[in-house]
Amino acid sequence: MRPERSAGGDYADVMADTPPGGAASPWTPHDLPPQPGGAALRMPQRRPSWLRILVVVLVAAVAVLLIAACAVYMLYTLGSNLGPQALLIGVIAAILPVPVLVSCFLWLDRYEPEPLQYLIFCFAWGAFVSTAASLTVNEFFSIRFADWGLPDALTAVLVAPFIEELTKALGPILLLIFRRREWSGITDGLVYCGLSAVGFAMVENILYLGGYGYASGVEEYGPATGAQQVIAIFIVRILLFGFAHPLFTSMTGVGLGIAARTADRRVRFLAPVAGLLLAMMLHGTWNLLPSLAQATGQVMVALYGYLGVMVPIFFGMVGLAVWLRGWEGRLTERTLPDYVRAGWLTPPEVAALGSLGRRHAARTWARRVAGDPGLKAMRGYQFSATRLALLRDGMHRGLDRRPADRERTAWEERELLGAITAYRSFFVGRDPQVPVGSWDGHRYHLRFPDGSQRPVDAPDEPVVPIPVVLAPPPPPAHPGPYGPPGWYGPRPAAPWPPGTA
Repeated sequence: MRPERSAGGDYADVMADTPPGGAASPWTPHDLPPQPGGAALRMPQRRPSWLRILVVVLVAAVAVLLIAACAVYMLYTLGSNLGPQALLIGVIAAILPVPVLVSCFLWLDRYEPEPLQYLIFCFAWGAFVSTAASLTVNEFFSIRFADWGLPDALTAVLVAPFIEELTKALGPILLLIFRRREWSGITDGLVYCGLSAVGFAMVENILYLGGYGYASGVEEYGPATGAQQVIAIFIVRILLFGFAHPLFTSMTGVGLGIAARTADRRVRFLAPVAGLLLAMMLHGTWNLLPSLAQATGQVMVALYGYLGVMVPIFFGMVGLAVWLRGWEGRLTERTLPDYVRAGWLTPPEVAALGSLGRRHAARTWARRVAGDPGLKAMRGYQFSATRLALLRDGMHRGLDRRPADRERTAWEERELLGAITAYRSFFVGRDPQVPVGSWDGHRYHLRFPDGSQRPVDAPDEPVVPIPVVLAPPPPPAHPGPYGPPGWYGPRPAAPWPPGTA
């Protein structure tokens, strides 16, 4: 379980039922049993906002209806052109690479996974809305070029790259316009645009595999030839060049990701435009190469173009994506120390968020000391901490220009800090192998098994995890959404006053 990311309610405090022989003691995780049984804990929950729910339902209904209408149109068009048998074979062959490609993009987004509904939206948009619009426009210009006595290859070079890249990008662009706060940077742009491109390529491959492959082969020589052509097209179009559409559209994703993390209005406009134009140019070049090879009779022209231009760009984009995969982890290490100094986090907690390996180790530890509830709480904690780092980074970048946006950012900061505190209570103080302690924003106050208490400075290289209770710091001198992290209400009490160590 994890907190939802949009506005519309406060997180409830995690409370413990009255322990045996004592009074109720909220925010005292040291009193909780190692395995929750006598104490009933609740994960942080949101209070529903009926207005927000109504708006979300209406927008989702419009999107679903549009996608469904385009899906029916594409199914009818492909079915009538290919026939049931060719359509079925094309669908089966085209779906085979989809799980692998989708998994690659989801692999990039491990620190702060995007909402499932947005991922499905982008994939469905590319698969149905983009293909329906592109097929209509491409057929229109193909007929016009034929009437004018021009070669049909012009459609693939002058029309298809522009309409296909524009429509593939339109779904992620709509998300950026209406849900900009869900964009954490270039990684999200690659994921959203990549999934849209994968959906588009899947439906386009149905046409190639079922129509140009099986149907044409059966019509000319019989089922055996149709099967052979399906295999040949599958090898060339999917195994060798299945990265093409995601590669093109990823250029737009980079531009959209840059626009999402800048306060400069010019960059917000120019970065997506530049990315979209670059995607169109790459797509046009890709379609031009086989046309040049056919016109000149030199097959090596296409081979040299693929190996000399497209392959280096592909590996360059893969390298960029791998580097960006760890960007959010590095961001937490740069940004969250603000909350360490304010007393909301401890240095080991920030260190434990800096890489996927450390996060996995923290989840393993939480499960060992608190069972499945601890594991779920640690996942929610890590997700909320990453969101908090992105939010703080947005403050530094000045992403919110309007007062209402700044108020919302301050509210979301308070909400995330409350969620982090609630999640922490599931696993702090449960590990018998570490001393009980608190953190006051500057040093630890530890209580050891022999009963001694003393302050300990944080090490230069934090050891993770050191789960401690946070002692409430004093209010900031200059509170505000763009100042130091403020103090926003009740927090867990320290196991003893920090000054008594």
